[in-house]
Amino acid sequence: MMIYMLAIAMTVAMLVATLFGLHQEAQRIQIKARDRRPDAFGFRSRR
Repeated sequence: MMIYMLAIAMTVAMLVATLFGLHQEAQRIQIKARDRRPDAFGFRSRR
C-alpha cells in the first residue's frame, strides 16, 4: 500500500511541475510577443 501512495505522490508532483513549466513558458512567449508589437511611439526595445 505504501508504494502506491508514493507513486501517487510522485505523479502529482510531476503534474504540478509540468503545469508550472508550461505556465512559465507561456509567460515568456507572451512577453516576447508583446515586445514585438509596436506601441504609440513605434517600435521600442524593452530590455
